Amino acid sequence: MNPMPDPKLHIDIVCAVPEMFGGFLTTSIVGRGQEKGHVSITVHNLHDYATDRFRHIDDTPYGGGSGMIIQCEPVFACIDRLKSERTYDDVIYLCPDGEVFNQDMANELSTASNLILLAGHYKGIDQRIRDILVTREISIGDYVLTGGEIAAAVLTDAIVRLVPGVVSDAGSILDDSFMHGLLDAPHYTKPSNFRGHAVPDILLSGDHARIDRWRHDQALEKTRQRRPDLLDPHDEPGA
Repeated sequence: MNPMPDPKLHIDIVCAVPEMFGGFLTTSIVGRGQEKGHVSITVHNLHDYATDRFRHIDDTPYGGGSGMIIQCEPVFACIDRLKSERTYDDVIYLCPDGEVFNQDMANELSTASNLILLAGHYKGIDQRIRDILVTREISIGDYVLTGGEIAAAVLTDAIVRLVPGVVSDAGSILDDSFMHGLLDAPHYTKPSNFRGHAVPDILLSGDHARIDRWRHDQALEKTRQRRPDLLDPHDEPGA
């Protein structure tokens, strides 16, 4: 029996609601990446690091106001323990006011060896955690979620699928939307005619050079219509 390879990437997720990751970590690409031994992911419950018998990890904000704030003690205790076991490339805090996540960032983070993803919850976390422990702050969009667990799952999925060996057909990743600054071209499969809607003839031609050009043109046109902000002016038709 062949031994499992050492994981290329290890991710520690630190959060208040670990139950949210149950099925996500064991299914689809993320689950297969762990089964193949290319990735390892561990979820840590902040309540396990609480300092009182009721396992509270939050308290009211100084200065008044609504909402509850995650305290320093449980976060520092958890991350200090993790750092005693390995060296991390980044400690990432998932928050609405971080830099907006994109494919280039996913590509970059997929080359890391060890990452900590800290999921905020309630009103947020004590600023001293951000000042002292966090090395990078990332948002998945301009909206607010109940907690950062979902955002941490989004980051994990986007990163793990790029780790070499996780996806069997690596070529399928290279053609994804945003990988070359464009949205993806349309795709078709059997049957060639469904309810009177036929697959474009060029895809049935067997001329792969023409097909590649067609796909590029389709991707360029879709990007121009839906996400012109992604285009280099030199890519615009007629430029």
